[in-house]
Amino acid sequence: MVRSHSNTTTGWREWVSLPDLGVDWIKAKIDTGARTSALHAFEISEFERDGVPWVRFKIKPWQDSQEDARVVECPILDRRTVRSSSGHKQNRIVIELMLRLVDREVVAEVTLTNRDKMGFRMLIGREALRRGFVVDPARSFLGGRAPHETRRRNRGKA
Repeated sequence: MVRSHSNTTTGWREWVSLPDLGVDWIKAKIDTGARTSALHAFEISEFERDGVPWVRFKIKPWQDSQEDARVVECPILDRRTVRSSSGHKQNRIVIELMLRLVDREVVAEVTLTNRDKMGFRMLIGREALRRGFVVDPARSFLGGRAPHETRRRNRGKA
């Protein structure tokens, strides 16, 4: 049986959007070495809603700016132990998010972690990429660049 699927080429870094969270632009690193995607989150707290576990957290979509931080609430999908690139294990909450990457929308499992010391607020891992993406490590921003003002805010120059 021949299976046909389209591949969308992505660069090693891209501007993505997270429509479920109301985030139009966030710069993400495309990381084929990571299994699961990760999102910068802080002030993470768990609670129940109608007997279902939920999580409330804050996100800052900009790398070098505190502007536009927002509070988000999502149902918890799972909890996983994740080994960081430095070898440290961390137990993380997993949520499911729709993300728009290079003009395609995919549902991805995303872990929540503090990425303040990292260069990107979001990491897109293999599980999200296996839905028809090919990574060109020599290219960037194949889905287009965020508007000039957004890029300035990302650099802390609002």
